[in-house]
Amino acid sequence: MAGHFEVVDAPGGGYRVRMLDGEGILAALAVTYPTKDAAKQGIALTREIAGTALVLDHARSTRTMQA
Repeated sequence: MAGHFEVVDAPGGGYRVRMLDGEGILAALAVTYPTKDAAKQGIALTREIAGTALVLDHARSTRTMQA
């Protein structure tokens, strides 16, 4: 399921990054970055982290998380 990132204008100035899944549904929304270059660096960091990061469950719920 391929998705994509979008760099969009943020309310109040700066830029946000949206990550959408293969169907165009919003999967994540980043913090506000001051510049487009900073937003692009955020995308690069997200790609790096997502490929290798552990998933830590800090939720109070006792339901099992599906991954």
